[in-house]
Amino acid sequence: MIKIDNLSYSFPQRDLYNKVSFTLEDGQHCAFIGASGSGKSTLIDIIMDPEKYIFDGKLEMNSNLRIGYVSQFSQLDRIETTVFEYIADQFIKLQDEIASICSEMETSSDIDALLEKYQEALDAFDAIDGDDYESNINKKLNLANLTKHKDRMISELSGGEFKLIQVIKEMLNNPDLMIMDEPDVFLDFENLNALKNLINSHKKTILVITHNRYLLNHCFNKIIHLENTELQEFDGRYIDYNFSLLQTKIELQEMAIADEEEIARNEALIEILREKATYNAEASRGRALKARVKIQERLEAKRIKAPFVDIKQPYINLDTNNEIEETIALKACDFGISFDEVLLENINFEIKSTDKIAIVGTNGVGKTTLLKEIFKNNNNSIEINENIKLAYLSQMQSEVVNESNTILQEFYDVGFETYGEIRRYVGRYGFDSDILTQKIESLSGGEKNILQLAKVSASKANMLLMDEPTSHLDIYSQMALEKAIADYKGAILMISHDYHFIVNCADYVLLIEDKTIRKMSMRKFRKMIYANHFDKDYLQIEEKKKSVEMEIASALKDTDFERAKTLSKKLEELIKSL
Repeated sequence: MIKIDNLSYSFPQRDLYNKVSFTLEDGQHCAFIGASGSGKSTLIDIIMDPEKYIFDGKLEMNSNLRIGYVSQFSQLDRIETTVFEYIADQFIKLQDEIASICSEMETSSDIDALLEKYQEALDAFDAIDGDDYESNINKKLNLANLTKHKDRMISELSGGEFKLIQVIKEMLNNPDLMIMDEPDVFLDFENLNALKNLINSHKKTILVITHNRYLLNHCFNKIIHLENTELQEFDGRYIDYNFSLLQTKIELQEMAIADEEEIARNEALIEILREKATYNAEASRGRALKARVKIQERLEAKRIKAPFVDIKQPYINLDTNNEIEETIALKACDFGISFDEVLLENINFEIKSTDKIAIVGTNGVGKTTLLKEIFKNNNNSIEINENIKLAYLSQMQSEVVNESNTILQEFYDVGFETYGEIRRYVGRYGFDSDILTQKIESLSGGEKNILQLAKVSASKANMLLMDEPTSHLDIYSQMALEKAIADYKGAILMISHDYHFIVNCADYVLLIEDKTIRKMSMRKFRKMIYANHFDKDYLQIEEKKKSVEMEIASALKDTDFERAKTLSKKLEELIKSL
């Protein structure tokens, strides 16, 4: 279906791909993974519109290939149409066109031209299974547990519900290749399961960018991994790929240490020979030095290069210079929010200055609205301690960073005084100096989120309000954020739909349902998730797997390869139990 061969492409600021190759066959469900900013979305753009790009190498695909696309940044359409009409739009247009041609045939003398137009419209209608479109729409809505929304207006949907409706609409247009760029972003637990069901029900080829381990583990039979300008493909499950990658990492790092030791020994010999040659001009000493230098060049040439193992993990640090003793940081008393109808009412809770709390609830119940009301701090029903300084991270990234700014200008604007100070600060978060003058709007979704985290940390606030902080972040950045939250000395109130992130980072949960809020212990939260959303055994094994993976990372950091190998065997046993 698609073949990419030795494709290279560069931005003015950096190289994205260096002779990458892969194939995508009919019927494959392929996950496209890689660190934030590695170029995944750009490669998808090249596939969809190759004429827009100048690249080296070959891109081969069927000339009549029909591509469906769901963007990571799709916004809720405020159009006044029902869910059913929105999905059925293409079918209805073709039906109307066929009916119009038939009507025109009754009076026209140019029947041949009309017959040709009629056949084209009929072929297009047949290509998307038009005769059964109403039944197919109902089946997809039922599969996604959205049948109850069939007659609702699109404008009344939550962002997560609308994302699923877009997926359904694109799938029913029956493309040869379905491309989705982070379709899981902002989906609640129920909608994430619905997306999994939709992906698994689709019989044609799918290419999906995602960092969501639940989808990665349940939906794909091929992995494409883009990292450090290079690409590799793996036919099989993500679980098996990730384990293979980890084993390779252990082997290569052990070999790399041996290489470094050999290079160091040879360098020491070269220095000795060079010193002797300085004081003794015998030809034999010169030849010995040249021979040793040649050996060093060969050692350097074969030094381990591992683009899929040496993956850049950003340093994320959530800092505060105003740590206070444990006290009440925030209190809400009989708080409510109403628009056309009541969204929240009789909300009561309090947060201590060291609490780390997750706000949980289905899409559209008012979680983001509540967080914004707290940040605005002008509501009489919300009392914030005078020693508390708030910082806000938004799921709508342009609310926190000015996307028309360069990275440099953004940090000058928040009080940094010199270029060197900014370069050093954002460099820890993974931003190289050569992109400091790049506009923020050109960054990937994950890079924008990391930049938000850098800006939030620079505020030195002692209470953070974070709306979907893991959205768009790759797996390595998610792990760095979890560690940063664990080390943070202030209070955190965060919205998240990431089960593992909540379990690893929160002290307890505030659950919003039925227009009110209630405190829930982590034990009860786990039981609720097991009962309503995800298989208990799977989640518990995944937690153990992630813990072992982090232990392996720690062992590798300490160059304790024997321990890493022992842990690898333990991880393999866990994988076999899935």
